[in-house]
Amino acid sequence: MPARRSHNVPPKSRPGKRLALQLQVVARGIAVPAPARFRLWARTALKKHAEITVRVVGAAEARRLNRSYRRRDCATDVLAFSYPAPRGEIRGDIVLCAPVLVREARAQGKTQTAHFAHLTVHALLHLQGHDHAHPRAAGRMEAEEKRLLGKLGYPDPYADIGG
Repeated sequence: MPARRSHNVPPKSRPGKRLALQLQVVARGIAVPAPARFRLWARTALKKHAEITVRVVGAAEARRLNRSYRRRDCATDVLAFSYPAPRGEIRGDIVLCAPVLVREARAQGKTQTAHFAHLTVHALLHLQGHDHAHPRAAGRMEAEEKRLLGKLGYPDPYADIGG
């Protein structure tokens, strides 16, 4: 399905991590942060060179993907798909479901931008091998999310949700 809006965010010509980021927005009627914000979040969270596509979708596409890949028949807020990459690089797709994200932000008393940042950082950590399947791993992942989001100027994403 062709994207309604697609932004290729070219890598900066500076030494360090190389980032190729594509933002695809196909969800309608929801304000999505600017591509530069996604680039900042990715540069902050990534420890390696990366090629990342971030796709902001509606509930129907998120539900189809969640059903196909996770066997859960509901729209979910974020999905991360990792692909084989040369050593020292990360390749992956992040799918953010805009309606679920907006509903969660409202319920948790967060701004939409803060929640977009949190879920993007969360997915980027998944692409780098983090998980939250076990309590110890979940604690490490949450601590890293808090650290990175704090560095970006956002509050603790778990402060008001009991995490």
